[in-house]
Amino acid sequence: MDNLITTVQGNPLFANVSGESIRSAIVPRGSVKTYAAGSNLFLPLDKVSRVQILLSGKVKLVYYMENGEQDIRNLIFPPKLIGADLICTRTQLSPYQATAVEQSAVFSFPAEIILQQGSMPEPERLTCINNLLQILSNVNMQNEYRLAILTRSGLRERIMVYLTMQANKAQSNTFRISFSREEMASFLRVNRSALSHELSLLRQEGVIEFYKNEFTLLTRYDAAVIPE
Repeated sequence: MDNLITTVQGNPLFANVSGESIRSAIVPRGSVKTYAAGSNLFLPLDKVSRVQILLSGKVKLVYYMENGEQDIRNLIFPPKLIGADLICTRTQLSPYQATAVEQSAVFSFPAEIILQQGSMPEPERLTCINNLLQILSNVNMQNEYRLAILTRSGLRERIMVYLTMQANKAQSNTFRISFSREEMASFLRVNRSALSHELSLLRQEGVIEFYKNEFTLLTRYDAAVIPE
């Protein structure tokens, strides 16, 4: 119980919220569920009315295109929220799918605890609302930055803008990315083979160096910082 409270309290949604409020108002109405790798937390058009906090593992948010291709929008790591942008919508219906990349544990509780009065002390509920607004703003900015990447017509430009954003985020020319090559290709909306080929060319030309998911930028583009 104490470990769960500590992990939940570490989520940005509960910044400046007391452990006692989490213990008394959140945890008793919540539950923990484990998902095997490849299983779905929710599907497109599912109603998402519970706040979901990833305790362990990794979850990807995916849009499936009409031709069957995956469009990976994001990877979620502990202790971040899953589907925070859905619980505040009118219908709470998801346009995307949340799938466990590896075995993952999720703690969830009814969103009404946060969204409606009466379930927890009002000052702390309002603190959660303010925290949620910041989280949603960051989700919106992440979407804007991805759009900025996808508006680049050339494969090389997309790669370099994405990698420079990651370097800015890490505040270092050397950094690790969370995507596999397949996931990176899906995120950038490019062919995986073409991505691998272009990365190899960039290395040969002395623009970047990389080993698996660790990259070093030797030349940087101008790009914004992707928020957490």
